Amino acid sequence: MIVRIGEMRNRDVISIRDGARIGFLGDIEFDAEKAQLIAVVVYGRARFFGLLGHEDDCVIPWQQVRTMGEDAVLVDFEPPKRPPRRHFWTGWLEER
Repeated sequence: MIVRIGEMRNRDVISIRDGARIGFLGDIEFDAEKAQLIAVVVYGRARFFGLLGHEDDCVIPWQQVRTMGEDAVLVDFEPPKRPPRRHFWTGWLEER
């Protein structure tokens, strides 16, 4: 299967350790001097439509990429644990 980098963007990145969806493939790090892939990058999720910034990007070393399919990229990687999402109304409801 021959694929262009532009076609790989926005593919789901799935961890084979627990089956969790890490995010969408956003970019690839490439060492031009050695002509080899270094890592794949999953961009962090936007906070409040991007107005409050983004979560940290997840950089997955190329050695941990197991397979690239037509719909998804499978990686042997455990993403950092994210704190549970808090909604703005949660604090308001607890005060009442």
